[in-house]
Amino acid sequence: MKVLGLGDNVIDRYTHTGIGYPGGNALNFSVYARLLSANAAYLGVFGDDRGAEHIRRVLQARGVDISHCLVVAGENGHASLTIEQGERRFLASNAGGIRQTTSMNFVLEDIPWLRQFALIHTGAYSYADDLLPALDILPGRLSYDFSDDFVIERALPLCRHLDYGFFSCAEQSLEDTRTLLKAAQQAGCRLAIATRGAEGALLFDGNQWLSQLPELITPVDTLGAGDAFITAFLLAHSQGQTLAASLDQGSRFAAQICLMEGAFGEGINY
Repeated sequence: MKVLGLGDNVIDRYTHTGIGYPGGNALNFSVYARLLSANAAYLGVFGDDRGAEHIRRVLQARGVDISHCLVVAGENGHASLTIEQGERRFLASNAGGIRQTTSMNFVLEDIPWLRQFALIHTGAYSYADDLLPALDILPGRLSYDFSDDFVIERALPLCRHLDYGFFSCAEQSLEDTRTLLKAAQQAGCRLAIATRGAEGALLFDGNQWLSQLPELITPVDTLGAGDAFITAFLLAHSQGQTLAASLDQGSRFAAQICLMEGAFGEGINY
């Protein structure tokens, strides 16, 4: 199965250790998909600094295809964060660095290459919303992570292009989460899924509600847990597993990722 993570990549800088780890929603998806034995590619924009060079080396060593990425002069994306009792806490970021001023339109320059992917995943920090109509007409399924700082009036119009829409709702009530997922599904999203931290995950397909409790572990670092859940769920469901089984796969893999530092290790001093 060939899958593509399209959009953001960063170095997550841990202020309490001085170590930076590769990350970003789209990048994590590609790496996690490769860990789960998928044929994975990543498509995005890199700066030309030390952090970007490290990320590219890591992806190549892990067998993730980056042949269609763009490298431009400037600072790569980075975020500052710390860990408190195993829970990651973001402090600041440079909002993607060079990606802020680099158009993502180059993504559509090789449509035959894009057509080979059974699944494309992108998200709110990928500067790719304008590409969704073109990605929607490709044969593969399209997934989008709205993260936790979405504006509902902007999110819902995007749902008509999506097979899967993910929302981070740890700070929302169960009632508000259900209202959101109903609205997303009615707006055109085939499956609307919310992750709710310690409360697990909730899914709505227009007819039924399914919930999934998290695996109970003592986390080393929760960075990447949501991305890991998304990746394992998407791969399982795209390969024909039931929704319930796919949710379970997502929960199990997210727990595994919480036992390592950073999104998937590979840290460097910054």
